[in-house]
Amino acid sequence: MAAKKAKSDSRKPAPEDFRSDALAAALEKKDVAAVALALRHGTTVVPLVKPGARDNPLDTGEVWTYRDAKTGDLALLLFSDAKNKPDNLPPGVGIYTADWLRKFLATHPITTVFLDIAGPHPMQASPEELLKALDA
Repeated sequence: MAAKKAKSDSRKPAPEDFRSDALAAALEKKDVAAVALALRHGTTVVPLVKPGARDNPLDTGEVWTYRDAKTGDLALLLFSDAKNKPDNLPPGVGIYTADWLRKFLATHPITTVFLDIAGPHPMQASPEELLKALDA
């Protein structure tokens, strides 16, 4: 019985899988071009309100966004590492590609994007800037 449990646990992504070394390095250097390159060719960690169903690869979960109560502005938070996500956000995370990010920014009224908002090397960008970088 323990062998079965260990086998099913091996399918779970390891914590180090929820990380983008290229994005972390680019943010550390504050190198906008490198951030764009990392987003365009790599992955990013996104907080989820509800994780996707494990048995359905088409269910990617429900992405968490922040809406400012005063202005109605909608922000998307991206992370280079799941460890950088503040504890006050929902506990779930997903790892997404540039194609997903492009589609998400094009279809949702996001007004700003924060990368590693709580550090160690935070950066902010407009959706337009990110779309240009993703399409370059």
